[in-house]
Amino acid sequence: MGENSRRHVAYIQISKTMKKLLSISIDRSIWSEGSAVRERMRELSKGWDEVHIIVASDSTYTETVIGDNVWVYPTRSKVKAFYPIDARKLGRFIIRRRGITQITCQDPFLTAIAGVGLKKEFGLPLELQVHTDVGSPNYPYTIGNKIRKALALSYLPQADTIRVVSGRIRDYLVSRLGIDGSKITVRPIAVDVMKIKNAVVTVDLHRKYPQFDKIVLMASRLTAEKNISLALTAWTEVQRNCPGAGLVIVGNGPKEKALKSMAEKLGIGKSVAFEGWADQGTLVSYYKTADLFLNTSLFEGYGMTLVEAKAAALRTVSTDVGIAREIGATIVDMNAGSVALGIKAALGV
Repeated sequence: MGENSRRHVAYIQISKTMKKLLSISIDRSIWSEGSAVRERMRELSKGWDEVHIIVASDSTYTETVIGDNVWVYPTRSKVKAFYPIDARKLGRFIIRRRGITQITCQDPFLTAIAGVGLKKEFGLPLELQVHTDVGSPNYPYTIGNKIRKALALSYLPQADTIRVVSGRIRDYLVSRLGIDGSKITVRPIAVDVMKIKNAVVTVDLHRKYPQFDKIVLMASRLTAEKNISLALTAWTEVQRNCPGAGLVIVGNGPKEKALKSMAEKLGIGKSVAFEGWADQGTLVSYYKTADLFLNTSLFEGYGMTLVEAKAAALRTVSTDVGIAREIGATIVDMNAGSVALGIKAALGV
């Protein structure tokens, strides 16, 4: 046996005694220093000898080292349709070169296409993560989500282990797919509750918006599934009984322009304030100085803002999504009348 062959055999033997994770992701914010996902992956890496993260992305991203044992690789795909193909090709290369011992995929849809293929090819244990409520009757509200749900129902039974963010999702997988509950781990999104409780208020919403005698806060991406239009419709009724109240919406997204236009057409523009996304410290101050937190999402896997609002001792009205019931939110139906009643009751008007 030649020297190179002996070295290769020795490397394989060492690799078998080490824990090396291949993670397949779609979250490009990992390239941003200080981002939540980068910090989570650094924390995760403490339990592994090596962590290799493939991220579905275009050619503007480059291979990066974000920790002593954490590497991030872009797929550098020309078009989105190539993400799973390129991720599997890159994964194949990393598995062979680094002696990967386990695969995890950020979702049971796009990344799972690559993950399931690599599991079959190399016989490695596969974990699929579920961060959204695929079991919600409102989840397949678009053709894209219908396809995602079909992929999830196909791929999840093929996983060796599954990580979900709430008991609601776990119960659905057990009842709907017949998956053994022992294979499923519930791991909520980490929220530093004590940090929120002990935080000092830096921005008082009532001082910032002195024209409002009551302030209802929303913190959300401005996307279709967050259903902000329902909140605006309900707000027209709230205004009739509580004309001095204000709705402050913190967040941004593709629906921002349409939602602002909707507020004006409904005649509630002066009582609705749209803000861009705030840093965590400012958002915590908002939680602590608002009178009510409102969530009208069509579905949530978890509902981190719900947990944050509770930690800040802010009353909450929410549609029946994520962990809203578990945190003691006032649950309302998915219609404007019910949402308006819930808001008015919580505000005492």
